[in-house]
Amino acid sequence: MKQIILGTAGHIDHGKTTLIRAVTGINTDRLKEEQLRGITIELGFASMDLPSGQHLGIVDVPGHEKFVKNMVAGASGMDLVAMVIAADEGVMPQTREHMEICSLLDIRHGFVVLTKTDLVDEEWLELVTDDVEQFVRGTFLEGSPIVPVSAETGEGIDRFVATLDEFCKEVPSRQPTGVFRLPVDRVFTMRGFGTVITGTLISGRVGVGDPVVVFPSGVRSKVRGIQVHNDSVGEAVAGQRTAINFQGLEKASVERGNVVSEPSALRPSYMIDVSLNYLASNRKPAKNRQRVRCHTGTSEVLGVLALLEADELAPGGRTVAQLRLDAPVSVVKDDRFVIRSYSPVRTIGGGRVLNPIPVKHRRLRPDVVEGLKQLMDSGPEDAILYFVKSADYRGVSLSDLKVMTNLSDKVLDSTLQALMSKQVIVQVDKESRIFIHSETVDALRNQARDRLKRYHKENPLRQGMPKEELKSKFPATVGGKLFTYMLNLLVREEAVAVEENTVRLAGHKISLGGEQSDIRKKILETYRASGLQPPYFREFVQTHSLDARRAGEVLRLLVEEGGVVRVKEDLYFHQDAVEELRQRLVDFLSENEEIATPQFKEMTGASRKYVIPLLEYFDARNVTIRIGDIRKLRKSG
Repeated sequence: MKQIILGTAGHIDHGKTTLIRAVTGINTDRLKEEQLRGITIELGFASMDLPSGQHLGIVDVPGHEKFVKNMVAGASGMDLVAMVIAADEGVMPQTREHMEICSLLDIRHGFVVLTKTDLVDEEWLELVTDDVEQFVRGTFLEGSPIVPVSAETGEGIDRFVATLDEFCKEVPSRQPTGVFRLPVDRVFTMRGFGTVITGTLISGRVGVGDPVVVFPSGVRSKVRGIQVHNDSVGEAVAGQRTAINFQGLEKASVERGNVVSEPSALRPSYMIDVSLNYLASNRKPAKNRQRVRCHTGTSEVLGVLALLEADELAPGGRTVAQLRLDAPVSVVKDDRFVIRSYSPVRTIGGGRVLNPIPVKHRRLRPDVVEGLKQLMDSGPEDAILYFVKSADYRGVSLSDLKVMTNLSDKVLDSTLQALMSKQVIVQVDKESRIFIHSETVDALRNQARDRLKRYHKENPLRQGMPKEELKSKFPATVGGKLFTYMLNLLVREEAVAVEENTVRLAGHKISLGGEQSDIRKKILETYRASGLQPPYFREFVQTHSLDARRAGEVLRLLVEEGGVVRVKEDLYFHQDAVEELRQRLVDFLSENEEIATPQFKEMTGASRKYVIPLLEYFDARNVTIRIGDIRKLRKSG
């Protein structure tokens, strides 16, 4: 059976609550203040079974202008609206505002109920009916029935119920797919049950025992019990008015406007990109950085309207904008929203969420505006490509794409696979499932090649560029996995070669000039001849009257090639001398197990200024291990 929520709308004292009581026997004004004052302040709830057997959940909203924010909270979950207009007063200010809110929230099904018909004669009723027909022209209620009723006499109630039954056949079913989301519209404590929240389940399903998170606070809990229309059930599905109590959840940790959902399913954000319809009924244009009240789901958050396309938006205009909020909200793409002016408070516009977790946009950027406008009518592939490309080097995770696209898991996965098979996007992190646009990867590869080319030109005697140095040349948003992915691509293409911790262009070869060849020859001859008592390099440079920078470049090349070994700062040995000493040291320790510093000094025949650095060098290379004043052979494995 379909899950359908009927909502009321209309001006204060036009009989919404009385009508619901007449058809259900339930007084939705549960608060003492509401009963004393005779007005609805908070949302009220009821349910009924129609003649066809269809079960209907009902949300009764307040009509007073001071409580429009409560009306918006209730309207966000409606499938079908009964626009209630009193026959003795006709269309009033909140009738118009409620109609605008229903239209902005994209409610598509409903009809008009003319109440209090017992207070007017037939002629007046005809005049009011004509006026109502004029009022609904051009709205989603145009052409819908206008049902006259009197809750006092009961006249027209049967027709009202029959009309509801007919409309319920037209309302499409809410599929219990997607992420479980329940915007909270009421929180209270019940003895023996603990904290209970209620709301209209707008997507997915939830069962007893399921882990849940309260967004945006991140408070975690587990479902202890579920009620739907006062009946205990094991599971609730999209479209049902639902009450849930939780294990160990304090009442103070959840409030109206929060969204209860699955762990990691939503992303709190202080900004949302939107498609904005600015109502034609506004007297003044909207201005950039105007303070507004943003309503999404059951929440109301203050914020600033950032107009991205121009400084002003005329009444009746439509544009893309960014709402920058004082507190975070947790929404998904295509959620509806309403904005109201800061002061005096009235509904001024609303529309649809385009990106629920955007970055802060610079205004008046044609690429930003055009991208968001294309997103308004994009299919799954184009939407995914927009978000992946916009993410640049950061990439976008699968979990964020679920929120950004609001696609089902099946559609999202199949679309991602199709885009990867076309090589339009790539997955650079299989564990976290991070996706990057192929154009972004290509740009990164080209930059890597350019930086390596420049490095080789500036450092012709270096084998390659240290990997970490290359990575540091890119923005901080280029993560380690993207950098490694890009390097591996270049290696597979044989564009670069990676050797230990250095990277070079595949065609890069070191070619020494005449002077550099002479320096190389002098270094090798000098350090080979000096054995285990070589000169410090600065002394070598001074002795041979060499240019320190050029000599240093040749020395660095010899170290990279392995002909010369760096033992410590400015102290180098010929590789043959170090290797011969290492072998003698290993043989000695294999036979004698340990060696003291004086013994090692005797083995080298060198002074102490060479002995200590050589011992520390062998320690660092894991040949020996120091234990007190002696060294032992470090066991491999």
